[in-house]
Amino acid sequence: MKDKKETLFTIMGALFGFIAGYFYYYWVGCENGCPIKSNPWLMTAYGGIMGGLGTSLIYSLVSKQKNKL
Repeated sequence: MKDKKETLFTIMGALFGFIAGYFYYYWVGCENGCPIKSNPWLMTAYGGIMGGLGTSLIYSLVSKQKNKL
């Protein structure tokens, strides 16, 4: 079961991912031929999902390592 700290980190990671996804679209995205990178809504959502999942994974790995000590 997730604790409040893990949920907070996951939400912060998702917010950072939303921002990073939009900036990636703005500066790197292509105009045609790229189904995700050419649409700002899809790229922002993809960034948020990846940010949330990545933060959750890192938090769980760090907490498991901390519990072993």
